[in-house]
Amino acid sequence: MTARSEWTRIEMLRAALGGAAGAHVLCGIGDDAAIIAPASPPGGAAEPLVWTIDSAVEGVHFRRDLLSFEDLGYRATMAAASDLAAMGARPVGLLAALVLPRDVSDDELGALARGQRAACDELGAAIIGGNLSRGGEISITTTALGAAAAPLRRDGARPGDALALAGPVGLAAAGFALLDRGMSPAGAAAERAVHAFRRPVARIDAGLRAAAGARARAAIDVSDGLAADLAHLARASGVRALLDPAALVSADLREAAALLGVDALELALHGGEDYAIAVAGPDVGSLPGFVAIGRCAPREEGASAVALLGPEGQLTSVEARGYDHFA
Repeated sequence: MTARSEWTRIEMLRAALGGAAGAHVLCGIGDDAAIIAPASPPGGAAEPLVWTIDSAVEGVHFRRDLLSFEDLGYRATMAAASDLAAMGARPVGLLAALVLPRDVSDDELGALARGQRAACDELGAAIIGGNLSRGGEISITTTALGAAAAPLRRDGARPGDALALAGPVGLAAAGFALLDRGMSPAGAAAERAVHAFRRPVARIDAGLRAAAGARARAAIDVSDGLAADLAHLARASGVRALLDPAALVSADLREAAALLGVDALELALHGGEDYAIAVAGPDVGSLPGFVAIGRCAPREEGASAVALLGPEGQLTSVEARGYDHFA
């Protein structure tokens, strides 16, 4: 189907994305701006608002030959919401600005919107506004709005705190590599790796559990690679992250890495787009849905922010290398 006018497309998106947005959304898609009531739980005090924005740009963040349009909409929405998960925030609503080339048909735009809607349904929040424009490549910019009684930050970890992880790391990078090499995902592990790349999940429930009762003191979303993102947390908190390498490599990652002929630990440390949540706190390793991966130690002058802890207590520095837009 060929592209219709901007206004016709906006109405199409309104029909695809509209629906129950929650009592806190007083006005959603269809006006000049959305209207949101102050966020507060029933019978509770008003909560701080948590806002984040994330862009997915064709040729930078994704390739059309590896993803369907539904995948594009789903991934962009979940990637933005993952930052809310890291802050221990519950989603209130999302805004989406789409830039589309002339060759994107209405059918393809409808598929993108279905992907956004599927992600929103899982998140329990709706897209309540946005913008539509024409440009040279597809760009999806998503603003996610959330609320949290006590938002988690990166700077709260202390020496002696445990480190824990919700969600696999390295699997999305393995899935991308399989697709990029044109390898058919043979076997359950390979299929799960490709799914992890195409359909990542913002771990909102895990973030809420970590924030409840101040169980976690610091958290970060793992999007650029575990080593790079944990280095951000460690530097902000003034600690050193010591990791157990055996806890980072899942059975699926080990099998997918073997198919690729690459090191599984390398993928776990430096593969991006996992959208896992890493947290630090006294007993975060016992949180449901989390796996203990190490501990925080005092930061030493000149030492790396992240290191691997060997069986004899020896430390191996890890380069804080991950995705960098401007490297």
